[in-house]
Order: sequence, then structure tokens, then C-alpha cells
Amino acid sequence: MSKTIISPSILSADFANLERDIKLVENAGADWLHVDVMDGHFVPNITIGVPVVASIKKVSSIPLDVHLMIENPEKYIEAFAKAGADILTFHYEAVNDVQAIIDLIKSYGVKAGMSIKPETPAEAAFSYLNDLDLLLVMTVEPGFGGQKFMKDCAEKIPLIKSRARKNLIIQVDGGINAETARICTSYGANSLVAGNYIYKSDDVISAIQSLL
Repeated sequence: MSKTIISPSILSADFANLERDIKLVENAGADWLHVDVMDGHFVPNITIGVPVVASIKKVSSIPLDVHLMIENPEKYIEAFAKAGADILTFHYEAVNDVQAIIDLIKSYGVKAGMSIKPETPAEAAFSYLNDLDLLLVMTVEPGFGGQKFMKDCAEKIPLIKSRARKNLIIQVDGGINAETARICTSYGANSLVAGNYIYKSDDVISAIQSLL
């Protein structure tokens, strides 16, 4: 996989003009659209649910990369899959049976992703790398946009890459800008999530290009 997959986070978009802001990043060259679902329990913030994902699917022409920052994700996987998620990423820390969640996601024909929080070691993911389509390394504490990049978390990337099959997508989310993007890709990441850096930029096309 030569090109880095850029997945702008709509958490930083203007929710009153969501379709406009989705088209903005699509036209600027975004590969995926990162949709953060938060429940106010697993993380302190609350964002969006199934109806909004279904609405986004109607107006978006690129894959929906749905990040479930929620407790009991198994209760909602079917609904998000049917709403149009192309990738569903759950948190390792939120489930008791990781393999069962991976299998459940795949049973709906959706790519399975797993995320690890800053305090979770890379080794926690090793047993599942052959079954996952995507492994998301959080480089901030999940829950809010605009936080500072935690470089020590990015140092998990080469450990994961050394154990992963070639086509695993290693995604990084948190404090991504042109400088931190280079750190992550040099370590072996091949997908980057960015919110404020893209949406708060005066030139969205240049912002996306600077991450490549």
C-alpha cells in the first residue's frame, strides 16, 4: 500500500453544514470519511448515532470509516453496518471477547477495525492482527478533538507493523498535522485521521496534500 489513506474526521466539521463539509473534503482528495461515535460513557463526550451515519451515507461518495468509542459495541454493530459503515472500528478496552466482535463485524460484510487507547500496549493487539482489516493507534486520549499528539503512542506502530501481515491498515488518530504525519508514516502507518488540521485550514486541499 503505497499511498497514505487520509480520513478527515467530521468531529471538526460544522454540523449545521455537514453535507457541505463532507463534499469539501471529498473534493479536496480525502480517501475516507472518519465518523466518531461517542456515547458519553466509554468517553466523556457525546456525538452522533445511527441516523446521522445513515444520512452521511446518502451524501458521501467515499467509504465511511466509523470509529465506535462506545461501551457494548456488539449491541450496535448491526445497526451501524446497515446504516452504511464501510469500516467499523471498536475499542479493545470496551469489549470482553475481541474475536467475537471482529467476527460479528465481518458477518455484515464490513471491514473490521480495532482501536487501542494510549495506555494500552501494542502487544494487546498482536493476537488479532491476522483477523483485523485495520488497527487504529490513538495518539491522544479519545473523546475530544484538538488534543496534542503523544509521540510515545506512535512508537507502538513499528511494533505492530513487525507482527502484521502486509495489507493490514495501521491508522493513527490524534493531533495529526504535517509534522506528526511524517512521524507516523516513517514508523509505518498507512492511514491518518485528521480533524482540526484539515477543517480549520484556510486551504483544505493543501492541508490534505501536506499529510501525504
